[in-house]
Amino acid sequence: MARRLVGIDLGVATAHTVVVLNEEGRVVARRRCAPTLQRLEEVEQAALNDAPAETRLEVVFEATGAAWLPVAVFFVRRGHRVYGVSTAKASALRKFWSRHAKSNSIDAKTRAQLALIDDGLIPIELAEGPLGSLDRRVRAADRLRDLASAHKMRIRELARQMMPMLDEAIGGELTHGDIALLERYADPRRLVRAGRARLTAVIQKASNGHHGPARADAWVAVARQAIELYGDDPAVAFEDLAAEIAGEARLWHATETEHRVHARAREAAYQVVDPNGLARSLPGVGTTGGPVIVATMGRPGRFPNPDAFKAFTGLTPRASQTGVSDRKGHAMTKAGPRRLRDQLVQSANTARKVDPQLAAVYWSQMVERGAHHTKAVCVVAARLAARAHAVMTRGEPYVIRDLDGRPVTTAEAREIIAAKYHVPEHVRRRRRAQQGKAPQAVPQGTALRGDLPHRNASAHFNRDQDQTTTTSTSTANAATRY
Repeated sequence: MARRLVGIDLGVATAHTVVVLNEEGRVVARRRCAPTLQRLEEVEQAALNDAPAETRLEVVFEATGAAWLPVAVFFVRRGHRVYGVSTAKASALRKFWSRHAKSNSIDAKTRAQLALIDDGLIPIELAEGPLGSLDRRVRAADRLRDLASAHKMRIRELARQMMPMLDEAIGGELTHGDIALLERYADPRRLVRAGRARLTAVIQKASNGHHGPARADAWVAVARQAIELYGDDPAVAFEDLAAEIAGEARLWHATETEHRVHARAREAAYQVVDPNGLARSLPGVGTTGGPVIVATMGRPGRFPNPDAFKAFTGLTPRASQTGVSDRKGHAMTKAGPRRLRDQLVQSANTARKVDPQLAAVYWSQMVERGAHHTKAVCVVAARLAARAHAVMTRGEPYVIRDLDGRPVTTAEAREIIAAKYHVPEHVRRRRRAQQGKAPQAVPQGTALRGDLPHRNASAHFNRDQDQTTTTSTSTANAATRY
């Protein structure tokens, strides 16, 4: 069947630029169109002109804001294939074409050519019904969580300006009680005058009794140190800084309230899409991770195999093969959705502590392959992504097993990990001191415990090499080491 490739350079405030190629890469049509039914139909007609009757278009664009949605809906509903490519992948090819010139037409042609040279593109499948609702709620909750974190970080920075010894006295993350106290008494002079009893009451109420007099004493101590240091120096505007902290605290409260609303709706949608809780059966995934994995994966069958889903997550390293050499240790592609990749990495750090098979992978990376903690966790995260695809594809919950494939309880799993896969502290110190250096070589013929065969149907992917390579993923950020 003849191929027609449609590359679209999406415009946010301007019309879209469209270039149509045939299977030989020759331009057969150029158009500019607005996201209206009539103009998109004109593009479709121009692309199918002189093509066989059963030809399906392959539409490629780089998702830009919300401009991609009308285009995707139009072409998907007409039975065409639609691909959304990453910025890094499109940029790599565009650098060649735009070496001496850059235009919207060149950008559109670049996207069309990606369908010719990259056979690993995953078609977009529009989320509908409960899955669409889940995807929307996951995105909203994720954005609000990041926004709340930004407000909390700003509160801490402002408080640190007034009270330089804050980190030493308070330490860790600001609690609900700390934010409630700063909202009322951020000015160190007011904080000291408020008195221990009043501060304790504010902290206890906001923290539901988790913190009390000891926390209040710590705040009074750090406030007095600030007053002794600054005195009445006009360079430190206590009142203005306190007013800004109070505003940030109110924004944080509002953001947290909205986040809870979307989190409840997210949970309701997740219960409909994954009623058996398959995603949450994975080790380390938890309450938040389950909806993120299900919403981002969509229909598991759209990924032909677990390696395709791993490539989609961006957790696989770039391939670098020349002749008989196959270089390892390259940056991971980071090609997929950031929130999915972040969730898998966080889940992997917990999963390695409760799953002996994943603990073996982490142990071999740290002890035998010279990797530092972050790299080892990323390797585990890639394995966890493959297992997530297997669980969702087969519709069977994940079962924690030992390396012989025997199901084990959580207590037994922790005992196995403590006995066989504990990473000594001196190894961790050495790895922290060697970050950025090339990993040590493993002697030829060395059997890694994480690669031993086993019978876990949900997790047989440990037989893969730890440095799984793929040529179907995007160009990576070379500064990020995998």
